[in-house]
Amino acid sequence: MWKRTMSGVLGIALGLLVAFLFFADVNHKEQASSADNKSKAEKVYVPYGELDDYYLFASGGHSGQLFVYGVPSMRKIRTVPVFTPDPATGYGFDKETKKMLDGYTWGDFHHPAISETKGDYDGEFLFANDVGNNRIAAVDLSTFHTVDIMKLPNMGGPHAGVFVTENTEYIAMPTRFSRPLGGEYESLDNYKEKYKGVVSMVQFDRKAKDFDLAYQIALPPWSYDLSDAGKKESHDWLVMTTYNTEFATTNMEINASQNDRDYIVMINWKKLEKEVEKGNYNDFEGQKLIDPRDVKGAIYAIPVAKSPHGVDFTPDGKRFIASGKLAPMMTVFSFEKAMKAIENDNFDDEKFGIKTLPYEEVMEREVDPPGALGPLHTQFDDRGNAFNTMFISSEVVKWNIDSGEVIDRQPSYFSPGHATAAGGDTVNPDGNWLIAGNKLAKDNFLSVGPSHPESMDLYDISGEKMEHIMAVPTDPEPHYSQMIKADKINPIKVYEKDESRENAVWNNDDAHIERDGNEVHIYGTAVRSKFFFDASSDRPDAVTVNEGDHVFFHMTNIDLDQDITHGFGILDYNLNMEMQPGQTNTLEFVADKAGTFPIYCTNFCSALHQEMNGYLLVEPAK
Repeated sequence: MWKRTMSGVLGIALGLLVAFLFFADVNHKEQASSADNKSKAEKVYVPYGELDDYYLFASGGHSGQLFVYGVPSMRKIRTVPVFTPDPATGYGFDKETKKMLDGYTWGDFHHPAISETKGDYDGEFLFANDVGNNRIAAVDLSTFHTVDIMKLPNMGGPHAGVFVTENTEYIAMPTRFSRPLGGEYESLDNYKEKYKGVVSMVQFDRKAKDFDLAYQIALPPWSYDLSDAGKKESHDWLVMTTYNTEFATTNMEINASQNDRDYIVMINWKKLEKEVEKGNYNDFEGQKLIDPRDVKGAIYAIPVAKSPHGVDFTPDGKRFIASGKLAPMMTVFSFEKAMKAIENDNFDDEKFGIKTLPYEEVMEREVDPPGALGPLHTQFDDRGNAFNTMFISSEVVKWNIDSGEVIDRQPSYFSPGHATAAGGDTVNPDGNWLIAGNKLAKDNFLSVGPSHPESMDLYDISGEKMEHIMAVPTDPEPHYSQMIKADKINPIKVYEKDESRENAVWNNDDAHIERDGNEVHIYGTAVRSKFFFDASSDRPDAVTVNEGDHVFFHMTNIDLDQDITHGFGILDYNLNMEMQPGQTNTLEFVADKAGTFPIYCTNFCSALHQEMNGYLLVEPAK
């Protein structure tokens, strides 16, 4: 009895001890986890009155917009409309932006590129590509406004753009889909002979804030996925990954993956530039078109694992790294070895008229982390390391460029596409933060129905090991992004008062209306909390026009206080625009509906915002 009792007591004691140790361990782990989370929270906490260290400019995919975040807080700061109308700001409704959009109502924006000087972000402009409609756009980073959009001829979806050369001499825009020049009808039976891949070499005038298509490069009808421009010693070169070197036209997921190898295409844009300057190009419907296969030393191909995605120059410009999404490895190529092979006429053969460099002699190493699947894109820190997103295995892998040694692996949540390091595309990466843009979020956030939000992961990469800090939801659809130090961006607070600005009125007493036949111009002001359309009238905030008149409202926001934006909406006319402090904007339309139409300020501006309204009176046609 005693033995049983003692045995029971010992059993209970042992059980209590195990339970104590278990719960102590759980409590310890909970405390450790709590402390860990607190540490992470402190890293991203930006208290009121302080500002983030970085801007993150993220593409909005098929939304056609640019999303701006602060890092490390990951707070969304702004949506900048680029390729798609935006009723919140009136983008696509006012005269200038409506003209820029040219009737398009959507865009597919994949790859932002900040303008560069000496291979580093200079923070002046950001360029954007529209895969869906063959367009390129420029965003002025002093105003965060899109200032120019250009439609590109002969293109088949510039997915591989935009990537700028070291001093923004050119913005390279390679095509994704091959098609006949001019987009003319041609049977797919003639694909190999009649279809072309095209690279548009675009220049941007920073002072005039507009684009010019310098020349276009005609290439074999492959698909060009991503590209990058060289740095320092490789400055004169572009590299592009290709797929569909099989010339497939249907069932692409099968037929475009038959070959064991695809190619990296190397193009010497400096040689092509000189030939174009000499007039050695073909004129196709007014476009300067050059085939680099006709220019000695202008184009080469390097075999690479099939269906590669990203190709990225290292910060020193001495290597470029390709990611093979179907062959789960990263391949490091030496620019010096490639140049040596070219100098020695060391070629394997030709592929569609392009000399091919020997893989084994140009390649430095293959990096194949065990179990890592679906490498897509490479970024860099300031300590000789590379970071790759792994789409299928949902992780980020850190490895040393010189040795290929895998240093660390951290999960992402989930299926990351592109990675973005602070300054990661420049000659001077910062080496502290990295972001993975994920295609899936699953159950990470509150449910919003069957379409889950996409997400971004933030990693601290300042130490030997990466630290996953947090995952945040984002608007659809994150592709690529770039991260720049905040002090390199210098936004204006208000537009300068310019007495000579066209259509501007700077005094309420000068507001007036001019009529020329059926064309009516209103030169008005917006000021808290009133519109002035005609100072000479006893109803200065009312405008009367005739049905059928061509009407122009030229409105100047003469409030020059920071953050006082006025909106301008006309009921039942589907019209809205905004005027930021000191800005003049124009709304142009035909008064094709007779009636009485209230006008009101759509952007909350003052305590008497409700009272800021007027009338458009449209007299019926007689």
